[in-house]
Amino acid sequence: MVHRAISDLEDNELQQRVRSVHRFIAARPAHESPDDLRDAITAAYDVSHGNKWLQIIDENGNWLYRSPHVAASYPTLVSPQQAPEAGSYFNYTAESIAVRALIKPINVHGVRYTVQTGLSLSKTLAILSNFRIQLFLLTTLGLLLSSLAGYFMSRKALTPIAAIANEAKRINDKNLNIRLPDLQTRDELAALSNTLNQMLTRIEAGYQSVRSFTANAAHELRSPVALLRAETEVTLAFPRDAAYYRETCERVLHNSVQMTRLIDQLLSLARADAGVEALRFEPVNLPDLLDEVASEWVERFAEVQIQFTWNLGPQELWVEADYIALKRLLNILLENAWRYTPSEKSVTLALGAPTHGKIESLAEISVTDTGIGISPENQSRIFQRFFRIAQPLHGDFTGNGLGLVLAQWIAERHGSAISLQSFPDRGSRFSLSLNSIPIDQKPQWKTIATPSPVDSVGHQNASST
Repeated sequence: MVHRAISDLEDNELQQRVRSVHRFIAARPAHESPDDLRDAITAAYDVSHGNKWLQIIDENGNWLYRSPHVAASYPTLVSPQQAPEAGSYFNYTAESIAVRALIKPINVHGVRYTVQTGLSLSKTLAILSNFRIQLFLLTTLGLLLSSLAGYFMSRKALTPIAAIANEAKRINDKNLNIRLPDLQTRDELAALSNTLNQMLTRIEAGYQSVRSFTANAAHELRSPVALLRAETEVTLAFPRDAAYYRETCERVLHNSVQMTRLIDQLLSLARADAGVEALRFEPVNLPDLLDEVASEWVERFAEVQIQFTWNLGPQELWVEADYIALKRLLNILLENAWRYTPSEKSVTLALGAPTHGKIESLAEISVTDTGIGISPENQSRIFQRFFRIAQPLHGDFTGNGLGLVLAQWIAERHGSAISLQSFPDRGSRFSLSLNSIPIDQKPQWKTIATPSPVDSVGHQNASST
């Protein structure tokens, strides 16, 4: 590109010199003789342009001017009739000097002339040589500097990656509390490190949950198994009478029931965690379902002298739900109320009329008791696995802290969540809301719930003490 630019400048200079000769001849008299014209050109160009590599010949073959530098290399010159009108550029060497030349015809006062002019390329070659050297040095230096800069930049960029990789190699199931370096670079690597740390936090929480669940499950199963073994060993140590064997069998049965219940809840939670606990959703009429559940609890509340009331609201309130799972959720809430409500207190199972939410109508199910209540610091923990707040007031054995966990999971699978309002020594209220189906749009399917033994008159606000 540089060579082309210099060549264009040189060619323009040669054209300018041809035009200068044209102006000089044009300024002479029109009918001047070749000898007079030769003397005038010689007088003018020998002084100032003698070294310009100039030759001029007219159409009759008369030499008007010959530079001594050119005459030795080009003793002849084409006639104006043979020279191309646009001119001809070429290079040659004279006296060890490289020359850029132009041969072009001109027409002055009706006479045609051939002009050969030239430029020494010494300065141009020197400039190009210096430019090549400087360009080579600058390119080499630039490549060297860019390579060094790229090396240090890559090292700076890769160092955090190496640190993250080395730290990640150290992490295993024994030290999940380790975190990747907290980078302060505020770039994509810092975002990646923070994201991986958040993922490690979630993994650690899940792993700790599994370990805690396993440890607690083993602890919960150890006690009834140990009791079964102790009861059996003591009974078989010496001969016993029939009454003693009967009492032993009753205690073994009691522990077996407790262990069976725990195993059933553990399996349900394990299936839920694995995502294989499938629920079968179908239309369920909530008043019929609550009526059936309430009728099963009347006698149990009466045995411990707790006033049990249930209010079922409208006769028809349909929801899409899993009948068995929803019934299990209600049984868990009622059992908790039964266990932690003192005698002479009350428990209420209620079905609220649909309230309009943002999109659909919501039906609220609630279980309210006037029992011991839950302290504020424990209200956020009662849905944790194996957490128990106090010894139950009723029942032959303590709970295992898994009931509310299962109930919350069932509520979540129904697109809801169990809400809690509780005050110590004043009681608790557990509630959840389900999306209801309008009566005019309810499916023409049978009610899933089994008919309740309680008559249709006594199920509204019925109580037992």
